[in-house]
Parts: sequence; structure tokens; C-alpha cells
Amino acid sequence: MPEPFTPTARTTVRRDDRAAYDHDVVRAVFDEALICHVGFVVDGQPYVMPTIHCRIDDVLYLHGSPATRMMRLMKAGTPVCVTATLVDGLVLARSWFHHSMNYRSAVALGVPREVTDPEEKQAAFRALMDQVAPGRAELTRAPDDMETRKTLVAALDLDEVSAKVRDAGVIDDEEDLTLPHWAGVLPLRVTAGPPETDPLLNAATPVPEHVSGWRRP
Repeated sequence: MPEPFTPTARTTVRRDDRAAYDHDVVRAVFDEALICHVGFVVDGQPYVMPTIHCRIDDVLYLHGSPATRMMRLMKAGTPVCVTATLVDGLVLARSWFHHSMNYRSAVALGVPREVTDPEEKQAAFRALMDQVAPGRAELTRAPDDMETRKTLVAALDLDEVSAKVRDAGVIDDEEDLTLPHWAGVLPLRVTAGPPETDPLLNAATPVPEHVSGWRRP
């Protein structure tokens, strides 16, 4: 069992009751989230961009066109902040003030590096596919040399990391408990609708189980 992440001055969560530094908690957030947001600063101007990510052990991988500003900056070693958030429920209180959300979030800080090793790059491509739909990589074509050259992959070691978690019910003021307003938690989750087959697909091609049975962890 890995030791918990050691909080730094930049990753210490101020609310101790919501702080989490355990590897399993951080990994689970990044693994379940379908997108993350990458923050960086250019000439004093902050930017935050959504993108797809994946994790292998304690390394996050991000990919994109080498022509994009975000990927160019990561290739150049610009410090970034990567955040993933999952909303697990709406906390509906008796008063406006005490409404909240149950959530899990993880933040990773650091300087990314360009992935140049061919085997590591292919492993990242495979993990990215399976991040979206586990099992997808085995049933689709891998990138060819040209596609590989046209895609930049950046890696960020999960060294400076923290998570925040709220998993509780309504916390109303005692004097509000007798108010005649419904209060409670409305759980939320990501679900998939029926698969919509590409009309150009051979009609005899079955929908694979990783599509028909898709769900998040």
C-alpha cells in the first residue's frame, strides 16, 4: 500500500474535514472523471482548458495536437495545475445558505514532460482509449506512424497532489429543523443512453459489450 501523498504548502486543503491525500482516493477521482481541466499562465493571463486524460500508476497523461497552445506550453515545461471533479449528489437543505454538493475532486501540480519513448507513448494511447471506454483499445485500430507523429503526449507525475471530498447529508441550523421544507440528498451519476450505431457500419456488426454495458467505475 503506497504511503499517502505528502501535502505541500500549495496542496494543503484548508478544510481538514474534506482533505484527502490517500493514493486510492486520488487515483479513483482521475480514473472515474471523463475530463480534466488544465490550468496554466501565459504572460500573466491564466487559462483553463478541458481535455481528456488517463492515468498509469502515478503518472497522468494528456494528449493533443502539437499545434495547440496548451500542448506547446506543456512540451516547453510550463507549470500546470490539473483538476478533475466528480459531482455525486445535490445536498438540498431547508435554507439557501446550507445547500451544497457531495463531490470528489483531485488537484495535481507540476511541470509536465513530453513523452518521446515510443513504448510509453503507445501505452498512453492505449490507456486513453480505455479511459473513455474500457476494452475499446483491443477492438479498434491503433494509431499509425503518421497519427503518432501528429499527436503530442505529455506526462505529469503525481507528486504534488491533494483531493477534497464531501460525502455527507444535510447540515441545517437547529432552528431550521422544524421548517416544513423537504431536505435531503439527490444522488447523481453518469449514465449512458442506448448506443447509436454509425449508419455506415455493416449491419451485421454487433454492438460490443464494452459499449452496450458502458458505465463509469
